[in-house]
Amino acid sequence: MTESNLVKRNIVIFGMGATGISVARYLSDIGADFSFADSRRAPANLSKVKGLYPSTNITVGEFTDEILLDIDLIVVSPGISLSEPVLQMAHEKGIEIIGDLALFLTAASAPVVAITGSNGKSTVTTLLGEMAKASGLKTGVGGNLGVPMLDLLDSDCQLYILELSSFQLELMSDSLGAVVCLLNISPDHMDRYQSLESYSAAKQNIYLGASVTVSNRQDSLTAPPHSDATRHITFGFDKPMDGHFGIDTISEIDYLYAGSDQLISTQDIAMKGRHNIVNALAALALGSAIKLQNTLMLQTLRVFKGLPHRCESIATIDDVLYIDDSKGTNVGATLAAIEGFGSQSKKNILLIAGGQGKGQRFDDLRDAAGRFLKCGVLYGEDAHQIEKALNSVVSIYRAKSLDSAVVVAKQTAVAGDIVLLSPACASFDLFSGFEERGQCFQHAVLSNNGKLLDTSNRGASC
Repeated sequence: MTESNLVKRNIVIFGMGATGISVARYLSDIGADFSFADSRRAPANLSKVKGLYPSTNITVGEFTDEILLDIDLIVVSPGISLSEPVLQMAHEKGIEIIGDLALFLTAASAPVVAITGSNGKSTVTTLLGEMAKASGLKTGVGGNLGVPMLDLLDSDCQLYILELSSFQLELMSDSLGAVVCLLNISPDHMDRYQSLESYSAAKQNIYLGASVTVSNRQDSLTAPPHSDATRHITFGFDKPMDGHFGIDTISEIDYLYAGSDQLISTQDIAMKGRHNIVNALAALALGSAIKLQNTLMLQTLRVFKGLPHRCESIATIDDVLYIDDSKGTNVGATLAAIEGFGSQSKKNILLIAGGQGKGQRFDDLRDAAGRFLKCGVLYGEDAHQIEKALNSVVSIYRAKSLDSAVVVAKQTAVAGDIVLLSPACASFDLFSGFEERGQCFQHAVLSNNGKLLDTSNRGASC
């Protein structure tokens, strides 16, 4: 879809969030006309859009068939489900429906790396970005993480690294030769997808048209079902074959390997937790695909400590370690965190969890909870669902808020324990997002220990 083609189209942008505005900015820059539609009666960015594009037609409120009049292209924001009746009707009428990803891939003049997965994709995307920058490449990092992808476009950019959600991948038909990675698949967004199979199918779209694929050989759902890629790389916790990445143990110390080449000890990696070792392997595999130097990638692993609210160590108080994994918004992420910090010798994790369950089943936490949890402290809208899944294997406490959950955990923990916030749920029942939830947790942990965090930008009260 060339720029010259786009300027001839009758385009409507669905959604006025960050993605919708980035699409408008791109279309405006190339001289294409467009209109806006948003199902909210008072979108947060309405005044901003009116100020930026005063002559643009804007429709707000429930989507109606009238939006489709004289339209032949819809650019839909990822937060809008393709099951919307107006989009179903547009499909029946033969109106083309795309996302910002299709626009980006056509416009990008530098190589593209695309990363998805139920968990870990933000960490791997950022880590690979740091590796690329350490290699001297002018790199644009964004997509589902941080900067909308169309805002990354720059003629001087040498490499783009994108985090992609399943929502962004639903409409993908061709990655146009990108290097792509599917980290893992576990149930998520089951309030949008009819089954794990339909969610997985959206994720698997990332392989379409890829030049190199990177997958998790210990997660069969990540294996490319069909691909014309010229190279297939895998990563995993076992010893790898040539051309792949994994782990081997020498004198009771685990080392990362590329084929038979020993790279780095897990003890020398700044990120902590077993799940982050997998993230490091994925980043190394992707780095090898785009020919980054091993020396510079390993230097990055020695200093990159991970992202805020992703298994972030907050404090050790009275020999109790407090971990903020507020980004653990689904069962798979929480399972990875529990197993990543779990001790084989004792049950010493106090798990704080709860929020909006997004239609998930929490039974998959039961085995790890029985092996590693000292107790669960649950709060929020769907705490009762988690309690139902876990109360047969571990003691459960209920709290009215995250703040009070931290109080319960502090009263219960003893020296050597780990208090882990990994909610397995979305945060929107009580918070504006996982960031605010994590900040609230940190504040509650540190407030009575003389180490208050800066709360000037904290948002709603904890």
